[in-house]
Amino acid sequence: MANTDTAPVEVSATARYVRMAPRKVRLVIDQIRNKSVERALETLQFTRRSAAEPVAKTLRSAVANAENNNGLRAQNLYVKAAYVNEGPTLKRIRPRAKGSASRINKRTSHITVVVAPRKEA
Repeated sequence: MANTDTAPVEVSATARYVRMAPRKVRLVIDQIRNKSVERALETLQFTRRSAAEPVAKTLRSAVANAENNNGLRAQNLYVKAAYVNEGPTLKRIRPRAKGSASRINKRTSHITVVVAPRKEA
């Protein structure tokens, strides 16, 4: 069933607590913004960064949400917005010389992908 509202439909998906630094995930997210879903998934498939996997998973989830909850077609969708927020940082300690220690920050990310249907001009 197609959505008959006049307001444009935006569907999102969020992956929370992904164990990757937000700075590294943003490099991948910037490549798919404003692309069609098909093109974005293709780009992610051939991106040689480990962050491409959770981003692709989140994008597929957003498309599935659009199809199942709003009756939209995947062919008409594009990535309207994609952003990464910083999650909680896990603080770890690494032993150093002379009995001292240094802190290791293991950062996490919250990945959000918003898809919307293209407007027919």
